[in-house]
Amino acid sequence: MRIIPAIDIIDGKCVRLTKGDYETKKIYNENPLEVAKMFEAAGIEYLHLVDLDGAKAQHIVNYKVLEQISTKTKLKIDFGGGLKTNEDLHIAFNSGAKQITGGSIAVKDPKTFEGWIAKYGGEKIILGADSNNGKIAISGWQVDSVEDVIPFIKGYQKKRIKYVICTDIAKDGMLEGPSFDLYKNIIDACTNSSSGQSIKLIASGGISIIDELPKLKELGCEGVIIGKAIYENRISLKQLEKFV
Repeated sequence: MRIIPAIDIIDGKCVRLTKGDYETKKIYNENPLEVAKMFEAAGIEYLHLVDLDGAKAQHIVNYKVLEQISTKTKLKIDFGGGLKTNEDLHIAFNSGAKQITGGSIAVKDPKTFEGWIAKYGGEKIILGADSNNGKIAISGWQVDSVEDVIPFIKGYQKKRIKYVICTDIAKDGMLEGPSFDLYKNIIDACTNSSSGQSIKLIASGGISIIDELPKLKELGCEGVIIGKAIYENRISLKQLEKFV
């Protein structure tokens, strides 16, 4: 299971929100590159970089931060937040993203999103399936769509999506543990019984202690995104280094 620390960006700074609420913003570091280098020094290979300004503005904003981290570290970065157009995608990949995550666009403009999967392939395009009471949340988590989480993921699985990041918004930033049941249900529902093939599910939201990671691995999660638990020193980089 891949360990994927998160850096969320507002005004070029490393921040965390609680349940996606911009009013709860807490700045942890003025310099995201510094944070990324700390992760790399701990033997971590992956980074989840979220452009929160972009999510609000509905277009890519913090691509310079992406460019800086991608050129000054060897981290493999997946980038999301406000990617809405082919131009946004072009900028993200040109700035060094290895993968991009599309959430709202997969609900609001499936034609464009499916075009991205067709053009770049299921290895490079991640489906962001963020859940609020079982419904897919969109527009920076400000709005609940009518889409149910599991049918939504299964629909895109048929369209060659391989990677899915699922955040349970009720758990995000709460440090109360992840949604084990939700992830088990998704993996069970999206595993093809004849081929044994499943989507590559990346768990996100609520991670609070290192002991939760083996449980997620056992469920079959391909990766786990960890944010606040690192910044609040609930999980140390030393512990992650050992797990990796």
